[in-house]
Amino acid sequence: MNHRILIVEDDAAAADFVTRGLADAGFAVESCEDGRAGLARAETGNFDLWIFDRMLPGMDGLSLLGLLREQGRRTPAIMLSALGTVDDKVGGLAAGADDYLAKPFSFAELRARVAALLRRADRAEAETQATRIVVGDLEIDLLSRTVARSGRAVSLVAREFHLLEYLARHAGEVVTRTMMLEHVWNCRFDPGSNVVDVHIGRLRRKLEEGERPILHTVRGAGYRLAVEG
Repeated sequence: MNHRILIVEDDAAAADFVTRGLADAGFAVESCEDGRAGLARAETGNFDLWIFDRMLPGMDGLSLLGLLREQGRRTPAIMLSALGTVDDKVGGLAAGADDYLAKPFSFAELRARVAALLRRADRAEAETQATRIVVGDLEIDLLSRTVARSGRAVSLVAREFHLLEYLARHAGEVVTRTMMLEHVWNCRFDPGSNVVDVHIGRLRRKLEEGERPILHTVRGAGYRLAVEG
């Protein structure tokens, strides 16, 4: 993965050193020299890691990181500083830094710390995705068993949730009535009722209330969950 890193460092030589090294290591790197400019980029850019110097013009690194954490942004952050006492490090970590590296430092050490934080973040993201299914603007949380469409909570009973989960795991595919009877109702034969169609109708009304269609009928075949257009 080509991770994106934001560096906020007012020392031009240090910024160039770190930027070049990380770019050579395969990262996409942006840099700013001012704390307020760094805040604007961190708020608007989709970065995987931040590297902030502690002493910055405009806004110091601790204030910068503190504001971002107050906004609920959880991007991993490394604080760089010439201040390297235990109290300095504790202050940086308390402000929301995930790591603190005192200057001067070797690039090899910085690179190792960057890699460790990104591995941790990637692992956390993978674990989150394993408990969540997203189909367009539809989000299904398998742990809390909640559903949202464009941020709107969708209330489902147990059978409807199970049906939606099965359809979502096959998003974009045509799912037949027989498949749904077998996997949702644990029924190995067609009972000759319209139970599937009734539940699909209820599910569709709840999902598409004020929203564009997401649960489509494929005539003669079954149903497909997909955001089209």
